[in-house]
Amino acid sequence: MKGIEVHDPRFAHYVLDNAPLEELATGFRWIEGLAWMGDADCLLFQDLPRDRTMRWIEGAGVSIYRTPSGYANGQTRDRQGRLISCSHRERCLFRTELDGTVTRLVDRHGGKRLNAPNDVTVKSDGTIWFTDPLYGIQNDYEGGRQVSEQQPALYRFDPGTGDIAAAASDFDGPNGLAFSPDESLLYVSETGDQTTDCPKQFIRVFDVGPNGSLSGGDIFNKIEPGYADGLCVDEDGNLWSSAADGVHCIDPDGKLLGKIIVPYRVSNLTFGGPFRNRLFIGGSHTLYAIFLNRRGTRWP
Repeated sequence: MKGIEVHDPRFAHYVLDNAPLEELATGFRWIEGLAWMGDADCLLFQDLPRDRTMRWIEGAGVSIYRTPSGYANGQTRDRQGRLISCSHRERCLFRTELDGTVTRLVDRHGGKRLNAPNDVTVKSDGTIWFTDPLYGIQNDYEGGRQVSEQQPALYRFDPGTGDIAAAASDFDGPNGLAFSPDESLLYVSETGDQTTDCPKQFIRVFDVGPNGSLSGGDIFNKIEPGYADGLCVDEDGNLWSSAADGVHCIDPDGKLLGKIIVPYRVSNLTFGGPFRNRLFIGGSHTLYAIFLNRRGTRWP
């Protein structure tokens, strides 16, 4: 099938020969933060350098959902259906309540400002996990240069108590993250210090303890070409990763099963649609989608 690379026979059953990659919209500067809103039957995503959150609806196209967005990047929904967003400019996590009001959730750790929260996911116990690299405050394109007050880290935040803790701090540039279906594993993209010539770039996997503690952190997979940015997981535990040549599908043992070739470098992706079998893909300045013979997990 054109645009599909099968590296393992299993992947041939994941794709549909009559469901090609579709271009949904283009003309953005850099797409990030894809989030499916099932009850509204729409996709939200960031046109990050333009400081706006966009909304795509089948048959109606694209409209502006929020501007300015605070140079928002990653976003997801909590178990009450509220939108949780990462802001580069404001250096915080904020929540859009069901009535449309906005609540600032957290912007500090240990008395110091966060850097630029990048991506976020919510665990079934309600805790919010997010990455905090330097990227959003290192230049004026995606938020504006500001001074870092602490090292990059992966955080666990409890909105019920307000407690925030560094779940892992041995990162140069933590980026996308996703839990396995049973939440026993957490995958995190390490995109490294991109001011250096040879940044560390690979996907790590952590074991998640019953109290939310992490152990392990070994290299799970190294994306080539390019590196992993956004991640999502399907119902069988396969990891779908962004890459320079498109989307890579990786089984729970870290083996590459296949690729969906996309014309431009992929930043972020998410499953959506009524059956969660449609993979939405941010390819640089263009939004794509493809129907698959797999469903994403119930929650991002």
